[in-house]
Amino acid sequence: MTGIVTTGGCQCGALRYRIEGPLGSAGFCHCRMCQKAFGSFGAPLVGVDPAHFRWTRGEPAIFRSSPIVARGFCKDCGTPMFMLEDGWPVYEIAIGTLDDPSSAAPDHVVGVESKLPWADALPGLPARTTADDRTPEDLAKLTSRQHPDHDTDRWPPD
Repeated sequence: MTGIVTTGGCQCGALRYRIEGPLGSAGFCHCRMCQKAFGSFGAPLVGVDPAHFRWTRGEPAIFRSSPIVARGFCKDCGTPMFMLEDGWPVYEIAIGTLDDPSSAAPDHVVGVESKLPWADALPGLPARTTADDRTPEDLAKLTSRQHPDHDTDRWPPD
């Protein structure tokens, strides 16, 4: 054990996990199954040794997206949590579920045969903050109801 601890969970807090050890390789998958599973143009995933991973709150629901792939998600809020290929010794954890997603910068891209034609143009698009598009009154209404990016004794709070 290296002393490295990483935590994460779903949006609503029904699922929480702990990784005791280093994160593995991180990548971005453009395959059509990942597009559908994430409801997005692809999936940022980081490898984790199952021996270092444990659920600390709840258990994920599982969907078999193919005969050899299980995908875990929160049955309460729908957050995609992981993918696990049969016979592959690594959990592929959704990077966005990490409490610190910046700790898993992708170093490779896969599934490019399904990459959407506009995906490479995203970094060049005009960018704005949420505050640029909202009034102060609108911003006040955008209070987050999601679980915070750290472990809690219970959720939701009283």
